[in-house]
Amino acid sequence: MDYEFLRDITGMVKVRMSMGHEVVGHWFNEEVKGNLALLDEVEQAVLSVKGSERQWQRAGHEYTLWLDEEEVIVRANQLEISGDEMEEGMSYYDEESLSFCGVEDFLQVVHAYREFLQQR
Repeated sequence: MDYEFLRDITGMVKVRMSMGHEVVGHWFNEEVKGNLALLDEVEQAVLSVKGSERQWQRAGHEYTLWLDEEEVIVRANQLEISGDEMEEGMSYYDEESLSFCGVEDFLQVVHAYREFLQQR
């Protein structure tokens, strides 16, 4: 999972992610927006589910983040497909609306994001 941090004209940090993980970047850009308390909350959630079968979820304005001991899922809130809309045996995937990654990979991005924010 490759990523890049940029600053726009206003100084806001923007995250660009590699193909297949774009929505993780969108989550940082739309939900985090430099809010380190949110990142603290997510890191605490990772610790709270470690070694258990529990899951944790945080619904934001545009995206919802789910995590368990092994995986992080970020999904656009507007992505709601009912079973009636799809043919049997078909699955829905939209790389701009849904992304999966490992917890360790996600935490590496969180750590790098924090470091980038501290550079002025």
